[in-house]
Amino acid sequence: MKTRTASLILLILTSAGILFHICILLKLIPYNIAWGGRLEDDAAMYRMEIFSLVLNLFFAWMVAVQGGFIAGNKQRSRVVLWIFFVLFTLNTIGNVFAQTTTEKLFAVLTLANVILLWFVLRKK
Repeated sequence: MKTRTASLILLILTSAGILFHICILLKLIPYNIAWGGRLEDDAAMYRMEIFSLVLNLFFAWMVAVQGGFIAGNKQRSRVVLWIFFVLFTLNTIGNVFAQTTTEKLFAVLTLANVILLWFVLRKK
């Protein structure tokens, strides 16, 4: 798979994730299905969801730079995306052991992110 194609798929998946987190913030989706079912109140949900949105937007920016969709420092975005690669790998493991079925299902999505990031970051 080409870097640009993998980047585009990652941007689509990340956009869907951003929409998911916005729906949680707006309480269209109950927050007890996110964060491993560990959020206890609205204040914790707002903190975690805002953090997640910022992180997802930053990730999308780095993917867009690496994929050539926007201008930026590709070397820096490459380093940042390797860090995300490790985080997504660990998150996949965490999702497998989550308390909620929904979070367990997200292991498939995070694994897809790991695989797509591999295509973006591999040397040709």
